Amino acid sequence: MSVAIENFVKAIYNNNIQDHHDTKPGNIAKKLGISNAAATDMAKKLASKDLLKYEKYQALQLTEAGTKMALNVVRKHRLWEAFLFKLFDMSLHEIHREAELLEHETSDFLANKISAYLGNPKFDPHGDPIPNENGEITTEDHSISLSNAEEGKSYIISRLMSDDKEFFDFCALNGLKYGNAIVVTKQFSKNKMTQITINTNTILLNEDFTNIIYVNEA
Repeated sequence: MSVAIENFVKAIYNNNIQDHHDTKPGNIAKKLGISNAAATDMAKKLASKDLLKYEKYQALQLTEAGTKMALNVVRKHRLWEAFLFKLFDMSLHEIHREAELLEHETSDFLANKISAYLGNPKFDPHGDPIPNENGEITTEDHSISLSNAEEGKSYIISRLMSDDKEFFDFCALNGLKYGNAIVVTKQFSKNKMTQITINTNTILLNEDFTNIIYVNEA
């Protein structure tokens, strides 16, 4: 399949499963940086290949075949992120950028070799689950967004759901990494801000950050 098709089904999967955003063609177009007309044309093309279900003005839904394809691309992307992070200690933004390119040039054979070399990891460095070679995510996710965390409780960062360089730069500077412990010291519900303590440092975060940082109770 072409890179454009793989990116299209992956975008639908990510919007629907990960980000909980609308999967109408206009939103997929915005995510991919293409025109609405191009997204609609692609949706119709993939519907004819039984990779998704298309109805005018409705959200796009992947078929079983489309979901399998998306998960295969996601698997390769996240394995490359884990590989690059482990071997070269690259930043979270850098590994995401490179994995976007490498995922389309990777055979299933090579993906399985990378996975075995890494010890068949369940999560990538962002905390996102890595599908197995059968396209299955075998881990359970009980994490909540930092904006929904309770005051006075300790948490472990479980997921950083972004691909924005400035977000990752901020996280790196402040120790906000997958697996690190934090304490929620105050929730400012009216102003939609959260105060946390990490490594004896106090940080105040707005909802743009707290909605994409996920945590589990420590």
